[in-house]
Amino acid sequence: MTRKAELSLAARLRAGFESAGAEVIEPPILQPAEALLDLYGEDIRARAYVTSDALRGEQMLRPDFTVPVVQMHMQGGAEPARYTYSGTVFRRQEHDEERANEYVQVGYELFARDDPAAADAEVFTRIGEALSGLPVRAATGDMGILTAAVSSLTTSAARKAALMRHIWRPRRFRALLDRYAHRTPPPEARVALLAAADPFREAGPLIGKRSRAEIALRIEALRADAALPPIAEHELDALETLLSVRETAPHALQHLRDIAVDLPGLVPALDRLSARLEALAARGVDVDALDFEASFGRMTMEYYDGFVFGFHAETRPGWPAVASGGRYDALTRRLGRGRAIPAVGGVLRPGLMLELGGDAS
Repeated sequence: MTRKAELSLAARLRAGFESAGAEVIEPPILQPAEALLDLYGEDIRARAYVTSDALRGEQMLRPDFTVPVVQMHMQGGAEPARYTYSGTVFRRQEHDEERANEYVQVGYELFARDDPAAADAEVFTRIGEALSGLPVRAATGDMGILTAAVSSLTTSAARKAALMRHIWRPRRFRALLDRYAHRTPPPEARVALLAAADPFREAGPLIGKRSRAEIALRIEALRADAALPPIAEHELDALETLLSVRETAPHALQHLRDIAVDLPGLVPALDRLSARLEALAARGVDVDALDFEASFGRMTMEYYDGFVFGFHAETRPGWPAVASGGRYDALTRRLGRGRAIPAVGGVLRPGLMLELGGDAS
């Protein structure tokens, strides 16, 4: 595969999206770093290329296009629109030298106020059509179902907020669940700290950025949490069962509706999933064979808050997704300065598509 071939395919893919009504845009390669590092989440913080500019401060080579596209759209208003783009993105690699640290992406983004299920289906099928003939298999999920499950738990707002923060980090999420369920004993040092009448008595001089008042507030929060009852066992079992759901979409939906007996807050999210499956079927997708994984999306970008999907190479099990995407409604609210609009998008990697095409030939 040559760079010329990759760029040529990218141009053809972008032209296809343009012919479907998308406006071509070209966000700058260099982006302001401060806000973007927070928006992309902890994973991308460790993998972003950050540099410094004497006039503009810290800058970052774009790790993908979604945030720059949303920023551009929300600055110009919050009206319905379709966009397409192509260009290089940059990801630092620290563990696998075989994975590229810069590669081309082509994307399709849809901002639409009406019928989110139809919008999800449109983006998914347009990305899928671009992959036609390649040995790929689609996987889908829904981050909205996971967040609804956490919101349904009968526990404190502080515990729910902590679980929400770490829903994209499965090991930390599991550790918090075990702690809140009283399945793991608290560290002895924490027990002693919370039992002390004066936790600062033998603390010595303050070291670090946190003030004495901030530390005291943290200790009080830990004491309040320690006094709470554990998460109910039936709720915990329901959440753990949900996280393990991995079936074809219709069977997954039925399984999740059974789980909603113990977590009734799931019902609105499951109704959205049902509507999405109907919209996908109306566009010709064989939903009876479509995979749904309740945990899918937990290792992707943290701005996804609803439908998520990926297309994976069947002949290359160790590869990253050849195409992926999802819904990011909350991101438009965060960047919209009082405005918001539902949005969903997807990206393709033409370099991987060319390699797969060689496999298939």
